[in-house]
Amino acid sequence: MNANIFIDVTQLQPTEKHPAIFDAFDKISLGESVIIHNDHDPKPVYYQLLNLKGNCFSWTYLAKGPEVWEIEIKKSDPVTGAETLGQIVSKDIRKAEVFKKLGMDFCCGGKKTLEAACVEKGLDIREVREQLSKEQAANAQHDFSKWTLSFLADYIVNEHHSFVTNNTPLLKELSEKVATKHGAKQPELVEINSKLITLLCELATHMRKEESILFPYIKTLEQTKGKIKIGFATVQDPIWVMESDHELAGELMRDIRKLSNDYNAPAEACNSEKLFYYKLQEFENDLFQHIHLENNILFPAAIALEQGN
Repeated sequence: MNANIFIDVTQLQPTEKHPAIFDAFDKISLGESVIIHNDHDPKPVYYQLLNLKGNCFSWTYLAKGPEVWEIEIKKSDPVTGAETLGQIVSKDIRKAEVFKKLGMDFCCGGKKTLEAACVEKGLDIREVREQLSKEQAANAQHDFSKWTLSFLADYIVNEHHSFVTNNTPLLKELSEKVATKHGAKQPELVEINSKLITLLCELATHMRKEESILFPYIKTLEQTKGKIKIGFATVQDPIWVMESDHELAGELMRDIRKLSNDYNAPAEACNSEKLFYYKLQEFENDLFQHIHLENNILFPAAIALEQGN
């Protein structure tokens, strides 16, 4: 049998197309590929294959239309072929800059594989990998994964919780000012104000819960090497609540970015509106790093500690 199987999907009946692709995938071995030739983007095949087989393949566009679409589906090891955005950034924080530029969510969406995120965004994974390999840090970066959990928790409070607390008054002031002054002509400012107030209130409550409940619990786990548990059957319970909070914060931030045209103020905008959009983008950058440190480093390490790993 050849290492690659080529399927011209345009020559098949509609009911034959997906079964033919799945059957061919079952026949190939690790490292071998099925190449699809089609007249439109066969992205639904990706999701069906992912649902049926899991993260055991790569999906690479060889041609992306408009008349000819060719995709290479290569069978891969389900362990090595399923690196997530969160894992990539955990290993090298510099990669976060690439993901931010491409609009790929590495914090709330950090559990998605690179393959899945690229398919969802319609990006060529080869180009994304090339950008990741070229990304260089302007300054030395911390290796957060080597820090103790207690030190990392304190860092999050001192750096990121403090950032939210210190910036909340100015953000509220600017948001309410521009919404009141320009909201009639720019109704998106009124909606941004509403979502921002909700976001800031949610974050204030979220941070109090972390500082008074979850982080002290994690520190106790570390001090006792995972043997003493106080108040929870498992650390996964409060972590699940915190991750749910993160999901909501991420959704609100994405809505604000969209409403603000990626934080690009109109040409005729006043200085207050320009400053507001600048501060929003600064806030998003810090929030993404904040959530990444918790979702992808602190929380998994705490769960592993409790489980004795």
